[in-house]
Amino acid sequence: MTLSAEQRQALEMLADAGESGSTLDMLVANGFPAELLAGLVSDGLAMMQGETVKVDERTSEIIRVMITDAGQSAIEDRAPEAK
Repeated sequence: MTLSAEQRQALEMLADAGESGSTLDMLVANGFPAELLAGLVSDGLAMMQGETVKVDERTSEIIRVMITDAGQSAIEDRAPEAK
C-alpha cells in the first residue's frame, strides 16, 4: 500500500505514542483531519477505541487512536534505508 505523506506522518505519530496511542482530539489539533484518521482505520492501519475518563468529579468520553500491526508494517516497508 502506498501511503501519502500525511498518512505516513499520522502513523509515525501513532507509532511514537506507544501502546496507548493518542486521542483523536490531539491528532486533529496537530492538523490531521478526522477523515484521514477514519481512512486509516478503514484501511486497517489504525484502530479507534472509546474510553471513559474521570477527572475529579467529571466524566468524559474520549476516543483513542492506535496503530495496528498492519500500520506499523506499512511505515516500516518504506522506511529510509540506513547508510
